[in-house]
Amino acid sequence: MSDNTSENGGNNAEKPASAPPAPVKATVTASNWEREVLEKLVFATLKEQKAARRWGIFFKAATLLVIVVGLSAYLDISWTGSEETLGRHTALIEIEGAIESEGSGAASVVIPALNKAFSDSGSVAVVMHINSPGGSPVQAGMIVDEMVRLRKGYPAKPLYVVVDEICASGCYYIAAGADRIYVNKASIIGSIGVLMDGFGFTGIMEKVGVERRLLTAGENKGFMDPFSPLTEKHKQYAQTMLNEIHQQFIQVVRSGRGKRLKESPDMFSGLFWTGAKSIDMGLADAFGTVDSVARDVVKAEDIIDYTQHEGLPERVLKKFGAAMGAGAVKSALDNVKPSLR
Repeated sequence: MSDNTSENGGNNAEKPASAPPAPVKATVTASNWEREVLEKLVFATLKEQKAARRWGIFFKAATLLVIVVGLSAYLDISWTGSEETLGRHTALIEIEGAIESEGSGAASVVIPALNKAFSDSGSVAVVMHINSPGGSPVQAGMIVDEMVRLRKGYPAKPLYVVVDEICASGCYYIAAGADRIYVNKASIIGSIGVLMDGFGFTGIMEKVGVERRLLTAGENKGFMDPFSPLTEKHKQYAQTMLNEIHQQFIQVVRSGRGKRLKESPDMFSGLFWTGAKSIDMGLADAFGTVDSVARDVVKAEDIIDYTQHEGLPERVLKKFGAAMGAGAVKSALDNVKPSLR
């Protein structure tokens, strides 16, 4: 009995010693669970970072591509590895609309096109297709000076002007610098004159009781202010300036047209005429279109357009309104500038 009791007691005494393994197992399980969660978090973080890096590389590459394409379009860069041979052709330059510091009639647009057209070994002649009511005498003068220079530098390449609808004032200022001028019988040609227009509001201001308060440093600084009376002194000064520009205009026409002109008292008065009449007066040479001149006069029917078109940077800037400030200033000053229109 004592042995059994002792044996049983020994067995009972041994049971508490085997009980602890249960908590150890729970601790191990909890530890494994935390490790798995941590591993998943780490791998998820690494995966997200890799994805972020890939997207970052993609957007940087896309931005670089846009910049490269934009610069290529703006600078007219060729990716062919060598300059393309265009063969024997007629070079065309288009001017549409007002002759201003912006647009197809700007000197900064027309002059590079002229240089490229004349310097191309394949161009046989240069045709300027112009339809414009006129505009800035400064822009027109810069273009004419470059036309004269290029004609002297490339005496074997004639420069022709073709008019469809209208070539008046500043437009004719440019046309006079060409070797020959081709028109349609119903085209509007001429208007060789200069104007400076605007409005005066002094009478209305007096009626409604509005007082103009203009302070200047310099007695003539308020010259042509629309809200101040126009003095006789300022009127005479403006007229003198207009007469000077008019004489410059006349000189360009006489120099360009030479003995072909059949001058009359009305020729430089600002009047304009039909294309048919302008030929009789020597202001134009013959009827013709771009195609007929290229085919029948130049004898090179293939026509290549050298017009400098608006590039990507300009389109982007205008889209986001970068030119709004300049436009406001321009609209405020347009009425006090001499104009060939």
